[in-house]
Amino acid sequence: MLDIMPTVDTWLKNDMPIAIATVTKTWGSAPRREGSKLAVTPDLAMIGSVSGGCVEGAVIEEALSGLQSGMAKLLSFGVADDTAWDVGLSCGGRINVFVEPLDKKWWTLAKHHTETNQRLTTLTILDGNLTGEKIVFDANGTVLHQTKQLTDTHISELQRIAMTIPQSGEITWQESQVMIDTIRPRPHLIIVGGVHIAITLEAMARMMGFRVSIIDPRQAFASSERFPNVDAISHEYPTKALQTMGLDSETYLAVLTHDPKIDDQALISALPANIPYIGVLSSRRTHEKRKARLKEKGMTDDHLRQIYTPIGIGLGGCTPEEIALAIMSEIIAVRNGVRGDMRL
Repeated sequence: MLDIMPTVDTWLKNDMPIAIATVTKTWGSAPRREGSKLAVTPDLAMIGSVSGGCVEGAVIEEALSGLQSGMAKLLSFGVADDTAWDVGLSCGGRINVFVEPLDKKWWTLAKHHTETNQRLTTLTILDGNLTGEKIVFDANGTVLHQTKQLTDTHISELQRIAMTIPQSGEITWQESQVMIDTIRPRPHLIIVGGVHIAITLEAMARMMGFRVSIIDPRQAFASSERFPNVDAISHEYPTKALQTMGLDSETYLAVLTHDPKIDDQALISALPANIPYIGVLSSRRTHEKRKARLKEKGMTDDHLRQIYTPIGIGLGGCTPEEIALAIMSEIIAVRNGVRGDMRL
């Protein structure tokens, strides 16, 4: 959403008709994930992507046709299709894309929830008699918008789906395909330690759409001169700073100071919160000493197993920039649900 919002807003202010295409399902090596979007106008202005270029031409053609007819349509592309080579999707992937005229009420809600960092879930029926019908729920399951043909029974069943399936994708419901399109709150990377690695890590995280906060009681390290674009800087010790910033399912923590007075506080505060990622810059030998200290402070083996250390995937890098890349790669892998040993 963030990548297409400014352009689509400009088009709407100029009363331009808009079609929007959304990836609903992928298989294999398809290059864009579920929920990715492309918007297009009749004069072929476009923003966003559903395939990194592979099927954009065919999708745009169908989107423009839908603008003329007012109809929505589910498209499928893959190597098994005769059109696969023509549209360029010959790499082994398959992709479903739903094209529809832009629902302005939905857009207003999606834009607001994106800008205010709130969850929003949209369910759209992709085929059958109810093709194009949609319903929108907030994080509490409250209906914020619905189209006219959905009955109370439909709404109740779709509400249950919205509250139980957290990620975007495509499901089967009542012999129809349904797109779940979830706007998640922006992920929050909290970096403990304004060290040199943190400068590059903060920039990379912002490029990936993360909010970034820096915690370091050493003011010379965590300064606005070193981090001019960071969302927040705290000079409190981690115990107090993390209480203020909050720890939730969208929080990722990188602990980088090498100072037990600071690092241990961060871990003792964060480990019981069960956030998705806690990485620590450390050698294995140093980490064994750390584990002993943390156990004395009440941390359990289950708590300690949450820690990713040595931090970052195994790129073999040694410069601050290479280490930052390894850390950000590991965070993205965790966020995307990659499991297993990433330290090659």
